[in-house]
Amino acid sequence: MSSAIPSNQSPTSQKQLKRKRRSIWLRFLIHSHWMSSAISLVGIVLFAITGITLNHASQIETEPTIVNQVSDLPTRLQQVVSDSSHDESALVPPELSAWLADQFDVSTADRPAEWSDDEVYISMQGPGSDAWIAIDRHTGDVEFESTSRGWVAYFNDLHKARHTPAAWVWFLNGFAVATLVFCLTGLLLLYERAGKRRSTWPLVGLGLIAPWILILIFIH
Repeated sequence: MSSAIPSNQSPTSQKQLKRKRRSIWLRFLIHSHWMSSAISLVGIVLFAITGITLNHASQIETEPTIVNQVSDLPTRLQQVVSDSSHDESALVPPELSAWLADQFDVSTADRPAEWSDDEVYISMQGPGSDAWIAIDRHTGDVEFESTSRGWVAYFNDLHKARHTPAAWVWFLNGFAVATLVFCLTGLLLLYERAGKRRSTWPLVGLGLIAPWILILIFIH
């Protein structure tokens, strides 16, 4: 659709129409900018903090907390485990999963286990933590071990989406889109206001060029 200004309008009317259109455009930019900033604010702060902690991970390492427990399967479950026929990877039987939850306070439901002739091995990795259960199919011996690396490691792994569920990955995708909108609308607002602030584009150029200078000089 053509947006040409009718020739029968006076110069004053044309200027008013241009100002009105520019005002609508600015309101849209400002509205989009503040909404996207509100959505992405907490995420940006957390990502900035975890960016620092990731860069200094060796200086702020904490001693991991390791818990190790052993137990024996009840006779009925030992029979289930020894008689089960599975491929290399299969879900834990519901009755076994319920017993493990009561015994070790962990959830193994919907987690695939590695089945071999001698052992059932369940890996339960999570952000900032690692855990596993090994079940001897012949003797019924069960060993559980969990390792917690602390809150810093927890948030660092969230930053990288390491050992996180699909819901967290989708959240990060939405957060990334909101952050992109925030940055692009901010750039357009800079463009609109740059005429009154001479330092705008030199600072934008510095932000663009500085990383490339560092990459060329220090990263090979």
